[in-house]
Amino acid sequence: MIKVINGGIEVLTEDWPGRLGYMGLGMAAAGAMDNLALQLGNRLVGNELTAAGLEIAGGYCEFAFTRDGVIAMAGADMSPTLNGEPMGMWESVAVKEGDRLKLSHFGEKGFRSYLCVAGGIDVPVYLGSRSTCLFGSYGGFEGRKLAKDDVVKVYPTELAGKDGRKLNPKYIPAYENDWELRTIPGPNSAPDYVTEEGMDYLFSHSFKISHNANRAAYRLEEVPDYFWAREDGGKGGSHPSNIVDHGYNMRGAINVTGNTPSLLIADGPTLGGFVCVANVINADLWKIGQGIPSRDKVHFKLTTTEEAIEARRERAAMFQADDLFL
Repeated sequence: MIKVINGGIEVLTEDWPGRLGYMGLGMAAAGAMDNLALQLGNRLVGNELTAAGLEIAGGYCEFAFTRDGVIAMAGADMSPTLNGEPMGMWESVAVKEGDRLKLSHFGEKGFRSYLCVAGGIDVPVYLGSRSTCLFGSYGGFEGRKLAKDDVVKVYPTELAGKDGRKLNPKYIPAYENDWELRTIPGPNSAPDYVTEEGMDYLFSHSFKISHNANRAAYRLEEVPDYFWAREDGGKGGSHPSNIVDHGYNMRGAINVTGNTPSLLIADGPTLGGFVCVANVINADLWKIGQGIPSRDKVHFKLTTTEEAIEARRERAAMFQADDLFL
């Protein structure tokens, strides 16, 4: 088990692929903001890729282990220490009863870190997932972020041979401050909703991430007025971003409200009355979760459906690579 000494900014129980199949009922998929880091961490400690871990946003947290185990820290480097001594990222480490893990805060690159534990985090499965949806207050650990004195269960598992693994450096994700996101246009795009010049702007400009960024949406800086192909939203409303309500292409939709684009992600809305001009591909969703609000930028790279499918296949193959560990 894990006892929370300090819950920091935001610590949640998340898995991947999250809570699928319920968007028609208005329930977001939730799941890890950086699924790549979570899944690599799970592989390091011998878990299935679908196991739940602790997602740590921002840092400033501390945990105590109440029994022996094997852990790994993946994602953004928040200078973790184990009993006051530096602990390496991207490697599996044995812990003993009474050991303490402490994280500082996010640095120059990356915003979320993942604590993966051999066996996986033991919280109730709700509609097929152990993920927390903060904006619905369901799933995970009582539908909320962890707080001081919470005790989180871990599934029992054989620990022998699971510590001492190190991720091959060639598979450690590259962290940036201007993130390239491969993106497919549509469904509400040029020429009906957006001008060709507007789409050129979308794919040639770096957008700063707003301070108003969370697990539902990462808001970006505004697009210019010439972005729009319509003078108004017609039956949908007065602004050209308005549209009659329809389902959103979650996760990774570039939704535009007024002139403000937002990346709809884990806990985002499943439908609404604004256009979705494009969609970040599945293989690049992890990058959004590592974007630092008020600091980092994103830029969109025009991509085809075929390229998106191939990128997803390559990602799946990577987890099974013979040289994944040193």
